[in-house]
Amino acid sequence: MSQDEPGIDLETSLGYLLKEASSALRTHMEAVLRPLGMTVTHYSCLELLAQRAGLSNSDLARGAFVTRQSMNVLLQSLERDGLVTRPEQAPSGRALPVELTPKGRRQLAAASAAVKGVEDRMISTLSPDERGAFGDMLSRSVAALRGCDS
Repeated sequence: MSQDEPGIDLETSLGYLLKEASSALRTHMEAVLRPLGMTVTHYSCLELLAQRAGLSNSDLARGAFVTRQSMNVLLQSLERDGLVTRPEQAPSGRALPVELTPKGRRQLAAASAAVKGVEDRMISTLSPDERGAFGDMLSRSVAALRGCDS
């Protein structure tokens, strides 16, 4: 593509490179989670609950980048499998806070180790300084797109 032509050069487009990286990351995460009986969304839900206990269905859906309906189906499955608990009635309002069970924490520990291996592989060619800068640049880019000042 010449410089005079409008459009995006996929070889240098940051958006395209990010999408390609996201797709590769998801593919490798699914591959290590599948033997554990998990998907990326399943893992994300458990990880969010471990780090932010008591999140509602809506909060979890936003954090895992899925619809509330999809998250509700997943939570029903996780509850049936004994990985999470939800109260019968909301302590206040309508939101039912979700909590990890000990079984859920054990499953998460195995999944987190597997996902960390994928992430370590992804950044294996970066120096320690580059790793920090990479994370910082991604965080600032997300904040810029969300209209935040950071």
